[in-house]
Amino acid sequence: MAPSACPPLPPRAWTPVGNTAIPQAEKLPIAPEVPRMTDRPWQTPAIPPLAQHLAAALLARIDAKTKPPGSLGRLEEIALQLGLMQATTEPVLRAPTVLVFAGDHGFAAEGVSPYPPEVTPQMVANFLAGGAGINVFARAAGLPVKVVDAGIATEMPAHPDLLALKVRAGTRNALHEPALTAAEVALCLTRGAQVVAALAAQGCNAILPGEMGIGNSSAAALLTSALAPAPLDHCVGIGAGHDSAGLTRKRDVLLRVQQRHPDVREPLAALAAFGGCEIAMMAGAILEAASRRMLVVVDGLIATSAALVAARIAPAAAGYMVFAHASGDRSHATALAALGGRPLLDLGLRLGEGSGAALAWPLIAAAAAFLAEMATFDSAGVSGRAVEA
Repeated sequence: MAPSACPPLPPRAWTPVGNTAIPQAEKLPIAPEVPRMTDRPWQTPAIPPLAQHLAAALLARIDAKTKPPGSLGRLEEIALQLGLMQATTEPVLRAPTVLVFAGDHGFAAEGVSPYPPEVTPQMVANFLAGGAGINVFARAAGLPVKVVDAGIATEMPAHPDLLALKVRAGTRNALHEPALTAAEVALCLTRGAQVVAALAAQGCNAILPGEMGIGNSSAAALLTSALAPAPLDHCVGIGAGHDSAGLTRKRDVLLRVQQRHPDVREPLAALAAFGGCEIAMMAGAILEAASRRMLVVVDGLIATSAALVAARIAPAAAGYMVFAHASGDRSHATALAALGGRPLLDLGLRLGEGSGAALAWPLIAAAAAFLAEMATFDSAGVSGRAVEA
């Protein structure tokens, strides 16, 4: 059975999390160039188990708040998970940061997207100018946005919010050859980890990974089919908005890609076969975050495929994930099911970029805030629940 993002909870109250006031999301002065350790081979980081020994204390702390037991529903569940992640009964969220990983895909040339490949760098420029959907939603939530060039096919001008970590200029066309070499996959994972290590050094303990890359819903479909595992047809969706003819073409191309790599079931092999650089780098970031007891807010289909890769590499990573939303693209349900994910929102979104994660962030912050700030029955002088005969 796939690991659930949150452990099973007792029927009554959830075990929450909570503590000091949550600081406003601060803009981190992360350097545009993260130090590269390209001569160090990729190693899966050790991921600590959730602190289940604190569950009873967290539940007691939640139930002591001035509310009926369980009356805050999923917020209590999130509070519990945060406490178990951070191994404390007083969890705090610090400097949450949106990371948009961008990369191009060789099989975009096969018409798997209704948009041309040049949209990837154009949208990255839009992110850096502050004009994309993720920028708007992140500003509303008080979240900084950093963009990571994982594998854009063109060179991007330097920008304070752009991390230039390109592994290659777009993946190879997976219809004809593996999208990445094993060494390139390892480098993507390593550089994703380096991004998170740099953020953690500056106080961040929560990341919201997003992505941009024309053709990346196709890579996500292939990864999900291989790793869930699930029939390809259950994993292919409309992506950026295919009509029926475009969706048929997309399915046909991806079936041919899958037939070229019929026995791929291992996560690193799947990344090499299908790509992409941004998904692999996102997976490395997720694993590093989990190794540091950091929260990972998982966005939509492509981000969930990266989360699935991470969980197949290190199953304990799933405990550090909160699933932001259920995508309007039905294929997302397959990836969520493989992870046991229970999304917070169901808004019909299919934008990507980390947009759903940013929209869900206020709920996650509220869960930590109620545990930190809500009065207890004792402190407020409010009578508790009467004991029923």
